[in-house]
Parts: sequence; structure tokens; C-alpha cells
Amino acid sequence: MRQPPARRTVLRGAALAGAAGFGVAACSGGSEEGASAVPTAPVDLGAAAEVPVGGAKLYREDRLVVSQPAKGEFKCFSAKCTHAGCILAEVDKAEGNCVCHGSRFDVTTGKVIEGPATRPLPEVPVKAEGGKLIAG
Repeated sequence: MRQPPARRTVLRGAALAGAAGFGVAACSGGSEEGASAVPTAPVDLGAAAEVPVGGAKLYREDRLVVSQPAKGEFKCFSAKCTHAGCILAEVDKAEGNCVCHGSRFDVTTGKVIEGPATRPLPEVPVKAEGGKLIAG
């Protein structure tokens, strides 16, 4: 006659199953809700001249990316990937790359170039004042 498993065995199995489920949820990217990082107060990004015309500059510490599609025209977006919340790792010309899962974004429009992200980067107001860029 077979005996039921000991209480300790059942509890250990439940704990391991719960931990495994947490690991899968943490790596899956989960919901895209709340994945943006838009400043709530103005952020001084420094000299506007640091953003090349036809290119962009990543401000990792501020979680922002600013592009200058045409001379004197600036566009700013959150640099927080809309897939799983990683900060873009690099910007090459007008393309922002997230190394966490491979999403790529057009940093002049915020649009997704390649997923897994499905939502564009949120736009952040930006203005040039006295040669400096102010975002937010």
C-alpha cells in the first residue's frame, strides 16, 4: 500500500513551483503597462550642440534620447524600452537599440523598427533655450 507524500515534500514542491513561475514571469517581459519613463520635472540635458544634426544622443542617466532630424529641430523620447523596461543601450544615427531582447526604435519618431516591443517610445517635450536642451 502506497503512503501519501509527507507534508514537507508537498510544501517543498509548492515552493519550487511558485519560484519557477516567478522566474518565468520575470523574464517574459510581462505586460507593457507602465513601461515608459517620462520625467515629471524639467531636466537640463546640457548643450544642444551635443546632438548631431541627422543623429541623436542617448542620455542614459536621464533615461531620455534626443534627436535632431533637421538643424534646430529637436525630438525627445523616453529611452525606456516599451517591451520590458530596459534602458536603450546605444544609439546609432537615428536608431536606438535595446540589448535586453533586441527591440529597435526610430529615435526621430519613437516608432518600433523591430520587436518584441510593440508600442513606440513615449514622446517627451523638449526645447532649446540659450543653447541648452530642457526636457519635460
